[in-house]
Amino acid sequence: MPRKYIAKFKTAERSPSAPHVSHAIYSLLGGLLAISLITLLSHSTATPLLIAPFGATCVLAFGVPDSPLAQPRNIIGGHLIAAVIGLCCFYLMGNTWYSLALGVSISIAVMQMTRTIHPPAGANPLVIILTGAKWNFIFSPILVGSVTLVAIALIFNNLSSKRRYPRYWL
Repeated sequence: MPRKYIAKFKTAERSPSAPHVSHAIYSLLGGLLAISLITLLSHSTATPLLIAPFGATCVLAFGVPDSPLAQPRNIIGGHLIAAVIGLCCFYLMGNTWYSLALGVSISIAVMQMTRTIHPPAGANPLVIILTGAKWNFIFSPILVGSVTLVAIALIFNNLSSKRRYPRYWL
């Protein structure tokens, strides 16, 4: 048994090669534009639209836009689902170790079952519970922020002839 378990750690494949420098620069510009616009929109409207998980969302939306995890339904749906679960856990159990653990783990399972898995959204319950967020957090920053990120990704990623975003909607 231990030998079979240890054998799983041996890798049979090599890591993927680094993307071309032009892809990295384009990804850099996409992330820069998205976070800049959301921050400026947040300041100009005095509405909180930015949370740390959106930085990780930019990694997917601009760094690997072909990934199933980076598609619009995953970004918006994943963030919404995880936020609702995080808020439910917070209001039912408070800021406890088990509300944090259940918030993240239930979010993972529900995102998988709804085909909206989005790893950055897994941090939403932690953000919500640790900050004591209110129910309006679902609208702002979650819904408005994730829709804005997707809109920017749609426009920006399709400016390049080498990119097509999204790969699918549903």
